[in-house]
Amino acid sequence: MEGEISSALLLKERTQIHGGGSGGKEQRGGSSATTMVVLSTLVAVSGSYVFGSAIGYSSPTQSGIMEDLGLSVAEYSLFGSILTIGAMIGAIMSGRIADYIGRRGTMGFSEIICIIGWMLITFSKASWWLDVGRLLVGYGMGLLSYVIPVYIAEITPKNLRGGFTTVHQLMICCGVSITYLIGAFVSWRILALIGTIPCIVQIVGLFFIPESPRWLAKIGRGRECEVALQCLRGHNADISDEAAEIRDYTETVLQLSEASIFELFQWKYAHSLIVGVGLMVLQQFGGVNGIAFYASSIFISAGFSGSIGMIAMVVVQIPMTALGVVLMDISGRRPLLMVSAAGTCLGCFLAALSFLLQYLNKSVAVSPFLALFGVLIYTGSFSLGMGGIPWVIMSEVFPINMKGSAGSLVTLVSWLGSWIISYAFNFLMDWSSAGTFFILSCICGLTVLFVAKLVPETKGRTLEEIQASMNPLSAKR
Repeated sequence: MEGEISSALLLKERTQIHGGGSGGKEQRGGSSATTMVVLSTLVAVSGSYVFGSAIGYSSPTQSGIMEDLGLSVAEYSLFGSILTIGAMIGAIMSGRIADYIGRRGTMGFSEIICIIGWMLITFSKASWWLDVGRLLVGYGMGLLSYVIPVYIAEITPKNLRGGFTTVHQLMICCGVSITYLIGAFVSWRILALIGTIPCIVQIVGLFFIPESPRWLAKIGRGRECEVALQCLRGHNADISDEAAEIRDYTETVLQLSEASIFELFQWKYAHSLIVGVGLMVLQQFGGVNGIAFYASSIFISAGFSGSIGMIAMVVVQIPMTALGVVLMDISGRRPLLMVSAAGTCLGCFLAALSFLLQYLNKSVAVSPFLALFGVLIYTGSFSLGMGGIPWVIMSEVFPINMKGSAGSLVTLVSWLGSWIISYAFNFLMDWSSAGTFFILSCICGLTVLFVAKLVPETKGRTLEEIQASMNPLSAKR
């Protein structure tokens, strides 16, 4: 049933695109960015900035917090890592909450939790205050990491969806970098208080943007879906085709039961699940958080200045992420992903070669610069595609009846992988620095093959078309 009607919708769309019944109207889902789409995206990615500022907070504040509150290294390590635990809890609940209270409601709820967390950190008198505050901020991050790319994907025209969704990753980078910079000049309490500002900005902004039309259609509020879609596409835009497609597809999918976490593992969802989960696993086990969290110590171990290396990383990261945003809807997802993964593979290989030369006492003068170039190539390449595109594709490949459960699972996998890598990285480096980077290089190389064989190109296609084409076996039933 699902496959037959999805295929019919896909055929209908292709017929209209090629001129059947469109009467020369603008192709459905392919339009320019209206003021409301831009505003809605900016409000949504205010939460991405919160995400980045939370990640960047622990690095510049370590000495101040440990000195003021008398924390041991172990206690501060708990404070830093508990963010990821909170994010995993948020990830488990993210899809369900986003389905129950809507995309806007989830973002607002997340920011209230983050504000409470930041305030607890600001006024902390003991380590447990810090930990509870950090846990709450992490919980809010876990919700935001799912709902922001999903909301942006559901409101943007198909020809602009990739670039707009990748702004999520760009704002995370900005949040991390600006928090590093501000943290060098203000106390840790002031920095935590500053962390509430983007939360407040998003909460206020949510009152001025529409809810996701696809979520409104899912819960049976068809009239409000059309109003929201008209608001997003412009008052003079013809939304009849796009609204009809969303309505028809949603009605079809809602004839099915809402997919539970166990129902995701049915064969008809296999391709979507392999792509969504696989990209997150490869993204995290490619070593990004190990390299990002311990970059300074990597540079020092390689015989290079840690501070200069960190500055160089920030200089590379933001423009390369911005370039990825620009290229997303020009080159397509798959080519950009493969170039990005190949770059991370090369970067890890160069870093591994640097540590190997150091171990063999050869080319000692060259090896520190080889490590620097390797890490910078890795950081730049990751920012170009692997940082943001897996989240874009995650928001595109799952049908609406399984989006909540699938989104929770994929986001949980991402945060669990993040915790494993960030926890194990130092132990791996103690075992063998060269060996660690050779392993990471192999995983990044495997990512290129995974993308080439399994990941579909989603550029310029509606969400309904993507999801129908992802399950060809189901369509034959």
